[in-house]
Amino acid sequence: MIRLLRSKIYLALTLMFGIVLLGVLGYRIIAEYSWIDALYMTVITMATVGFKEVQPLDDNAKIFTVFLISSSVFILGFAISVITEYVLGSSSLQVLKKKKVKNKINSLSNHVIVCGFGRNGMQATERLRAYKQPFLVVERNRDVIEKYENDILFMEGDANEDEILLTAGIERAKYLITALPDDAANLFVVLSARQLNEELFIISRASQANSQRKLFLAGANKVIMPDRIGGDHMASLVVMPDLITFMDKLSTEGGDTTNLEEVPIEDFSDQVDCNSLRDLDLRQKTGCTIIGYIAPDGEYIINPEADLELQPKSKVIVLGRPEQIRKLNEMFHINT
Repeated sequence: MIRLLRSKIYLALTLMFGIVLLGVLGYRIIAEYSWIDALYMTVITMATVGFKEVQPLDDNAKIFTVFLISSSVFILGFAISVITEYVLGSSSLQVLKKKKVKNKINSLSNHVIVCGFGRNGMQATERLRAYKQPFLVVERNRDVIEKYENDILFMEGDANEDEILLTAGIERAKYLITALPDDAANLFVVLSARQLNEELFIISRASQANSQRKLFLAGANKVIMPDRIGGDHMASLVVMPDLITFMDKLSTEGGDTTNLEEVPIEDFSDQVDCNSLRDLDLRQKTGCTIIGYIAPDGEYIINPEADLELQPKSKVIVLGRPEQIRKLNEMFHINT
């Protein structure tokens, strides 16, 4: 719609320029006016202001003037209508777009709020999309929003403002990722978010090592330092390249390519009498292997024993090929 209106504006401007050029040339040739007088006569004729002509007009010049007035009225009318349509159309379109975004946000629950759409924020959203997790991005840069709004749900505004976070549905959200480039800004977002939703799981980016402790004190559950992770990863590729490459292959993109799954015990308990890992018998049923156990208190057990007693609200980490993971999800009706 906007493109069509813009093309109409270009057409109207072209017609305006063309009629002015025609008028100047006409008065120059037919009435033998000077260039300045011809331009002046053209403008006052098109504007229909009623000023007296520069010098008396002969019959040919009068006929040309009648043609110029008639043409100008239609072209000016067309230009005014196009500009009015563009202004009103743009305004209406923006109102409809904002209403549509608001309705989408209001329909979200247990979603992820990503604050900032820089390099780290963009990577986070790519992974969330791969795993089909509902999310929205809070971003204040209008140019960035216009570039990606066809693929991603944006909330325009400053994540430091409580009103913006409330509009983004923070009271219904399950996770918040703050990936702003400034540690102080991330700290403020964490403080605000924790105050607005005590149950929210908050993940914050940090650039400086001394910011980690402050972010944890402010209420962050996890603090990630991308630069440190990148350096560790590169060094590990030197020390044990094959192992790190293998780990990189393990999971990751989501959908049909995932090799790892995190499954709450509650997803099994309704269908299997599972007192221990042996009772689940996932290897026999699906081909998947349990490589980790997360206790309710957050303790991580790597390669747990088969007789490990399972507790409510615990989780298991499962490894398998993509088709085995799909079989696991389908067999136990696990939502991914």
